[in-house]
Formats: sequence, structure tokens, C-alpha cells
Amino acid sequence: MDAMGGDHAPREVVLGAVQAAQDLDLPVILVGRQELLRDELRSLGGEGRGIEVAHASEVVEMCEVPGVAIRKKKHSSIRVGLNLVAEGQASAFVSAGNSGAVMAGALYILRKIRGIDRPAITATIPTPSGPIVLIDAGANVGCKPAHLLQFGFMGDAYAKKVLGIAHPRIGLVSIGEEESKGTDLTRETGALFRRTGLNFMGNVEGRDFFTGKADVFVCDG
Repeated sequence: MDAMGGDHAPREVVLGAVQAAQDLDLPVILVGRQELLRDELRSLGGEGRGIEVAHASEVVEMCEVPGVAIRKKKHSSIRVGLNLVAEGQASAFVSAGNSGAVMAGALYILRKIRGIDRPAITATIPTPSGPIVLIDAGANVGCKPAHLLQFGFMGDAYAKKVLGIAHPRIGLVSIGEEESKGTDLTRETGALFRRTGLNFMGNVEGRDFFTGKADVFVCDG
């Protein structure tokens, strides 16, 4: 966990780590300024709960240019945390900090899955009929049809593995349900989806987030 990222770091991040260790029995590594984090653990009763601290002397601020910050700040909490994943010392990295820096760092350190041109941000949104997956939620602009198709495959995998949905319904966000509606991008993307084995429901609108029409909603960032 990036203990230095977020509006209320490090205290709220440390508190979350303590609760995760206590309630979920999760092993947690806090990444950040070691002395500060150990003080927070002591004050929050987190000592002796199996929470590790990995020292990172630098912080990527929210105002910094992501790619530049990741390259220059080799000892930032984001970069150190991603390195832990790359080295197999951690299974996942969580940060409430500069999302652009997390994305740039993941590309630089963890690389992409083969066959995926661009990473995407996924948001899981609670609705009356159950959670839905929104992808992309802010990582990409100027997408091509192939990129949106890849987002669909990633959203499908996420819905299956994380949400336990056996056959996720995929919807392409557009301005109307008809195939002819939308931009050249959405029309061409829809044609690509129809040639796959995905459970593609066609075009959906923003209002459909809460109607249960699809499980995965695909759009650019």
C-alpha cells in the first residue's frame, strides 16, 4: 500500500492497513517514510499485527507530471511499491495517490499483458442490481476501436475473476442503443465486438448503468 498517497495520507492509509490486517487477516506492506509510518502504527495500535514497512524516501505529488516523476523519483513510494510486485514480494499494489504516476509506473515496471496496447482504469460501481464494471475510467483519450475492444476483454476477465459473473454482459457506451447511433469510433468498435465470442449486448447509454442491462460498460477515458 502506498502509505504516502492520497489527501489524508499517511494516517488514513495506515488505519486502513490496520483494519485489513485485523478484520481480513491480510498481510500488508506499507510503503513510505519508515520512521513516520512506524509512529503512525504505534499510535493506531498496529504494532504486532504483521504489517511490514518498506522505506521510500520520496513522494510523487498530485501536481507532478506522471512520467517525469516516475523516472526521476526512483525512491518514491509508488515506484518502490511497484518494484515489490515486480520482484514477487507483493501480489498487488494499491495507491490513492497520483493515478497518472501509478499508470506510468506500472507500464514502466510491470509492463503490459501481451496483446494489450493500452492499460485502462477500471471502476466498480454499486447499483441496485449488483456491481458493474466501467472501463476505461480515466486513463485514455483518443482511443481506436481496437483499444476499446481490448478494454472489453479486460473488463470481461475482471468481471469473471473478481465479481464472479460467469458470462458478463458487455455494453458499449454510446448516445443511443441503435447500431447506427454514435461516432465512427463506437460504430466501428461495435462491429468488432460482434465478431468476438464475448457476450456483447450492443450499445448502451449512461442511464443504463443502473438498469441492469450490462455488467461491463466500455468507453474511452
